[in-house]
Amino acid sequence: MLVSLPTLPQLPSALRNQLELTYLKYATEILPLSYTEFIRNEFHIDLTTQYAGLPIQSPFGKASGQLSMTSRQVADDVSAGLGFIVLKTVIAQDESGAQTMQDWVSTETKMVVEPIVGAEGDTGWTVTWKGRGWSRSFNDYLNLIREANQISGDQCLIVPSCKYHLPGPHQQLWNEDEYRFTTKALYEAWNSSRVGEKKSMPLEKDFSPTLAGDRLSEVREQILNWLNEVPRLIRASLTNPDQIRIGLKLFNTLFEDEFQLELLNQIHKGEHHPDFFIYGNRLFDPRREFEGHLGVAYGGPDLSDRNLRILTRYRQLNTAQNILPLSATGNINSGRRAVEYMLCGAENFQMHTYFQLPASEYSCKVGNKTHKALHELYFHPEQGLIAWLVHLAQLLDMPDKQISFSKLVQEIKSRNATLDH
Repeated sequence: MLVSLPTLPQLPSALRNQLELTYLKYATEILPLSYTEFIRNEFHIDLTTQYAGLPIQSPFGKASGQLSMTSRQVADDVSAGLGFIVLKTVIAQDESGAQTMQDWVSTETKMVVEPIVGAEGDTGWTVTWKGRGWSRSFNDYLNLIREANQISGDQCLIVPSCKYHLPGPHQQLWNEDEYRFTTKALYEAWNSSRVGEKKSMPLEKDFSPTLAGDRLSEVREQILNWLNEVPRLIRASLTNPDQIRIGLKLFNTLFEDEFQLELLNQIHKGEHHPDFFIYGNRLFDPRREFEGHLGVAYGGPDLSDRNLRILTRYRQLNTAQNILPLSATGNINSGRRAVEYMLCGAENFQMHTYFQLPASEYSCKVGNKTHKALHELYFHPEQGLIAWLVHLAQLLDMPDKQISFSKLVQEIKSRNATLDH
């Protein structure tokens, strides 16, 4: 079944009026309830879904980066109503503190948020930054995990992110000590506040977009081998493989689209596959310079265009039942864009750039920046998630009194619905 979204959602006039009033009213007034409760009560939409097979209250989450590296940032996001938060990526180390991926640690960080125009003329935003992974101590990162879980409780899922050793060209050996020490420490920190039986920890293995321009990514077979071996090594680090739920955050290589499809084939059909995957990390321009450094990762319209094109093609070649759970990322700047990824099988959406746009880009003038972003993502009468979920439910002939986000996802998968690009 091919689904192509129109320019505007097809909505009953009463619902369109209700959305317009809600959008305007709560641009200057604080919501009386949380977003999820308000939307359930007023629009009869249940937003609960899953991340890594774990329940979350909202499909929107924050991707790993500079906006998820302090307890204060976590507290602001929890109060705003995010479903999950992926913490800044930590660089794995062994017991002595040695890090084979030390080059991805940077104490100098500078970010610039700027408009960008895609190849097809569409406009958007990108963030360029100098800096890579977590630069403070590993113990500081473990403390952040503990504090974040205490702050979030059951309201918001906290997800660690890690970059482990990857062997370079002509290297055969993996630094298994790094995998064992880091994974065990992350797991213990994540479960430290839990009484009784410990839970399965979600973990994102970050394949940084900067890998696309690094000598490590020169050999295609090597990249495919990474995708096969990394899940095995992470699982082997713990006593029971069920203690962890591994997600591979796939990066956009500098190779052609066919190789991106090979990456997806590898994680689905390889000997050691992850539990879920995140697609897809930012594009990389080896010719662009920023702050004296040549080679820059970027986002915007070209990123979502490529991601959706690849995911669509992959779904057309494979049945939905055989596709791993997907957490979508990449230029998610509206509810409509989120639904485009949803039609490719996404169960949730993670963003970073959208939470740091200039204040003028949000119509909401109350609450923190995450709250303002969610107001736009949910309530916009033409581009918001509520409007497009109603449109989708009607299109799929699911006229329930209450629309269930999870049921919509399952219906899309069962029908193998994809976007027609």
